[in-house]
Amino acid sequence: MDGPRLRPVEAFPASIAGRDLVGLRDPSGVTEAVLSVAPLVLEILALFDGCHSLLDVQAEMMRRHGSLVPRSELEALVEALDRNLFLDSPRLAEERARLADAFARSPVRPTVHAGKAYPGDADGVLAAFAGYVADPTGPGSPGPPGRIRLHGLVAPHIDFHRGGPAYAWAYRQVVEAEEIDCFVVLGTAHAGLDGQPFTATRKAYDTPLGPVSVDDEVLEAIVDRSPVDLFAAEQAHRTEHSIEFQAVSIRWAERARGRGREVRLVPLLASFVHECLVAGRDPGEAVPVAGVLEAVRSAMAVVPRRYCVVAGADLAHLGPRFGDPAPVTPADLARIESEDLALLETVRGGRPEAFFQAVRGDGDRRRICGLSPIYATLKLLPGGAGRLLRYGQWPDPQGVVTYASLAFTAAPA
Repeated sequence: MDGPRLRPVEAFPASIAGRDLVGLRDPSGVTEAVLSVAPLVLEILALFDGCHSLLDVQAEMMRRHGSLVPRSELEALVEALDRNLFLDSPRLAEERARLADAFARSPVRPTVHAGKAYPGDADGVLAAFAGYVADPTGPGSPGPPGRIRLHGLVAPHIDFHRGGPAYAWAYRQVVEAEEIDCFVVLGTAHAGLDGQPFTATRKAYDTPLGPVSVDDEVLEAIVDRSPVDLFAAEQAHRTEHSIEFQAVSIRWAERARGRGREVRLVPLLASFVHECLVAGRDPGEAVPVAGVLEAVRSAMAVVPRRYCVVAGADLAHLGPRFGDPAPVTPADLARIESEDLALLETVRGGRPEAFFQAVRGDGDRRRICGLSPIYATLKLLPGGAGRLLRYGQWPDPQGVVTYASLAFTAAPA
């Protein structure tokens, strides 16, 4: 391949044996390989754009640094990248086709992060949630069911071992709520959706506590009304964790309240607010976005269910791991918390337009990860203010992630 093209990958700082390197990984989950390269190699990778031949790369590096990069080294780099599926190539196309076929054949959306981001067996999940509930930052034991009518949740999608008590805060509300028939779960599509604002799947989400089936009647009512093909980017569900973590939590809540009947979900991955920020327009002006949200609202109106809309969403992502020049200090953490809480006031108030304007006002400087699910959830809720249940930070100086749990409730019927 004399004109190699590096496909979209995530870069992050790494240190191995005292050497400062840059790690590369695939946010779309086609490969789990992680490569580490020297900073100088990044200059070469930037030239792997499909337009520069290896001879062009040699000439450009000679111009910049006055020394020749041997062709054999460039060929070895190309081979390593291709072998690990980091290049747009026939090998990548074959692997994508294999994964797509395996996903299509699977009767369920299999668990992907069990045993990594959370325990891989039922007893482990139940024990972990017992710990989250009892944690000093947790909510304590739930009360009896039927105390509230729950319309919506904002819950994290950070790994359970980092944000477990916040999940317990959110899903304790489910335990204490009146019966919920259908969860409309909106998750962050971290790798984007190839230009689509939303994508669905008809596959049940498997969990160590059993699968959560899709409410086919509700989903088909949405599909019938949608202005876009809601399955065009269905492959994004294959490895995305933001809905998987909600499915696990829903199953725990059902166990905790002792409900015998099956609860269902409508899984919708979302990616449109960042695109609207880049384009300089309001999501309400984007016809596909507004059309899908209206399709969901209409389906919820005509298919009788007791619904709860859930946003699987984290907040800020700051530090060198996310592209910032310096580690995050304690003073930075205090500032981030203040800014997050101000933004959460727009969420708590159920004001999607104010939420979007607040993010646009600072250019999404804090890299809010859950923009699309939060905006969509606020647009779908019946109105009224919510409650902030828990705000948290994972305070790694190299990569701070913040998150929150909110509930939108009413008095029981």
